[in-house]
Amino acid sequence: MSWNDPGSGNRDPWGGRRDDQGPPDLDELVRKLKERFKQLFRRGNDRGDGGDGGGAPRRGGGGVIGIAIILAIGATIWLLSGFYIVDQGWRGLVTRFGKYTATTLPGPHWHLPYPIEQVSQVNAEQRRRLTIGYGVIGPGRARPVLSEALMLTEDENIVNVQLAVQYHVSDPAKYVFNFSDADQTLKDVTESALREVIGKHDMDFVLTRGRAEVAAETQSMIESIIDRYELGLEVVTVAIQDIRPPEQVQSAFSDVNKAREDEQRLINQAQSYRNAVLPKAQGEAARISEQAAGYRAEAIARAEGDTSRFSQIASEYAKAPEITRERLYLETMEGVFSSVGKVVVSDTKGGQPFMYLPLDRMLERARSQQQSKVGTRAPAAKAAPAAPSAAKDNEAAASQQSNRSRSREVR
Repeated sequence: MSWNDPGSGNRDPWGGRRDDQGPPDLDELVRKLKERFKQLFRRGNDRGDGGDGGGAPRRGGGGVIGIAIILAIGATIWLLSGFYIVDQGWRGLVTRFGKYTATTLPGPHWHLPYPIEQVSQVNAEQRRRLTIGYGVIGPGRARPVLSEALMLTEDENIVNVQLAVQYHVSDPAKYVFNFSDADQTLKDVTESALREVIGKHDMDFVLTRGRAEVAAETQSMIESIIDRYELGLEVVTVAIQDIRPPEQVQSAFSDVNKAREDEQRLINQAQSYRNAVLPKAQGEAARISEQAAGYRAEAIARAEGDTSRFSQIASEYAKAPEITRERLYLETMEGVFSSVGKVVVSDTKGGQPFMYLPLDRMLERARSQQQSKVGTRAPAAKAAPAAPSAAKDNEAAASQQSNRSRSREVR
């Protein structure tokens, strides 16, 4: 069977490449080589049939040479088809008879042509993206995927979660050869990890303060699983796009949120009032405490001073009781008479008391009245009875002094 016969599948040694790594005009060149081969073969047969009258066929060498030339050209083209270029950011994966052998970096390279070796290229630096709970249908447009978005929380409530993951290829060989569809595997792993994390927390935590924690736990779990699977991918970011309750209970949830906000507002107001009142109360308490401590120290010092003075007086009194008693009496009377009017009484028997006028005080009072700028009569009217009242005080003092003198004489 020839290479171009029906059933052979056109499997000739020069035109059997199945990928697009060869030159663009390779098929045309192979076709021309086939036509050239047919012409040379036909020409060789014509030379072999001609001869001198005997009619004996001659064996010509033109066909063999033509075949050799064609084979050489085909081999050259076949070897040249092994050159390939890896673009920047891509990696080339070389397989020999279907088995992975090497990874090539960006730049020109050569490999044994097909069917011995093949090269497939993978973009290793491209930032890829997958979504859970929604699908992108255009620029700025998305549609919800409820089969992925609806998840059950720990307190048996349902939430609608939308999550986005960015990743890139970290190991091209593992990415291509370990799984038939590594991207879909990562999507399944992400959805499974997210459902597990959501199921560990209650609805209130997930919807309010727990978004960042849910994203971090999900990313950690995804990385652990893909490392164990040797998926050849690296997760860059995991971001919660939206978490909300289902539409059927959205209004009730809004009421709950409003009540929670009112509660927090009242708590903040109470906290502000506490912060304003508590420092004042603490300052007042500290002031009262310090005042009490000062009064305590003053009272103790006064009591100790009185005790010391009384002890000294007692010791002096024990030495000379009469003299000490007289001295104390005189000191007491001096203190009493220094601020009251005085009446001098004769110590003779049957003597009449006489008035002692406090001239110094009377002069001082008159001087103050003259210097006063008050021109009304009311102050003068109020000051007039001062002398009679002073006289009454003097008479009372004189009477008391007379009584004391009589009591002394009796003793």
